[in-house]
Amino acid sequence: MTRSSQGIKPPSDPERFTVLAQVALRTVHEVLTSDPDRIVNGVILNGHVRTVDRATGQEVSPCLVTLSANREQFGKLRLSQVDPAQCLRGLNALVSPNPYDLEPIRPIVEFDLSKYRLMDSMDVVAGLDSRPVLVKLTPTEFEHLIRQLFEAIGMEAWNTQASKDEGVDAVAVSKDPVFNGECIIQAKRYSKLVGVESVQALAGVVEHKRAAKGVLITTSWFGRASHDFARQHGRLQLIEGPELRYLIKEHLGKDVIPGPVPPKRRPSR
Repeated sequence: MTRSSQGIKPPSDPERFTVLAQVALRTVHEVLTSDPDRIVNGVILNGHVRTVDRATGQEVSPCLVTLSANREQFGKLRLSQVDPAQCLRGLNALVSPNPYDLEPIRPIVEFDLSKYRLMDSMDVVAGLDSRPVLVKLTPTEFEHLIRQLFEAIGMEAWNTQASKDEGVDAVAVSKDPVFNGECIIQAKRYSKLVGVESVQALAGVVEHKRAAKGVLITTSWFGRASHDFARQHGRLQLIEGPELRYLIKEHLGKDVIPGPVPPKRRPSR
C-alpha cells in the first residue's frame, strides 16, 4: 500500500476496504486449502503493512485487518459470490477505519489454555483483614491472591488445579501488542529462602509449555544463585516479599505483611 502523491487520486473508501478484504479472504483460503489432511482447524489472520512513521521516522508495522475463522465456518462461504467487505463483517473481522492513512487496530491474539488444568476463581482480596500477614494464608488463598494481582495489573489470569499442575499455580496472558504472550506463575508462600532448584524447575516448565515468561513470586526471598540463574535464562522474573508488598499496595490497595525479612548478607571480602 502506498500513500498518495501529487496528481494521484487516492482510492475511495469502498476500494480501500475491498482490497484489504480480498487479500484477507484469499490468505485464509490458501491456508485451509493447502491442508488436505485438515490438521489446521482455523486461522487467525493479522494483516500488517510496513511503513515509516512520519512523526518519528521509525519503521512501523501497523495492523490493518484482523480476523479469526474456523474451518467449518469458512468452508460454508462461496467466495466467488460474496462481497469481500461484507464477508469480512460476517466473520466479525476488524478493519482499520482509515486504511489509506494506515490507522492501526489491535490485532487478535488467542491462546491455547487446554494444556492447563484450570479451576474456578476465588475472591481472596475481599476477605483480607487490615495488614494481613501473607504467610498465614492457606496455599490456595495465596495462589488466588497472586492471580487477582495479575488481573489488577491488566492481564487475564486463571488458577490451575492443585493436582498435576506441573508446578504451575496460575497462568496469565496479555493481549497487549508489545507484550503478548503466556506467563506461567508459581507462588511460594515461604518463610525461608527459596532454593535455586525452584527457579530451575520453573525454567523447565516455561520451556515445556512454550510460554513467553515465567514468574516466581514468594513471601520470602531468593539467593544469589537464583538471581544469577534467572538473569541468564532471560525469560524468568523473581519477585520477593518487599516487591510483592509494593505491588499489592499499588494494584490491590491492600497494605500487607509478606513474612520474615531475609537475613543480612555479610559483605564479601
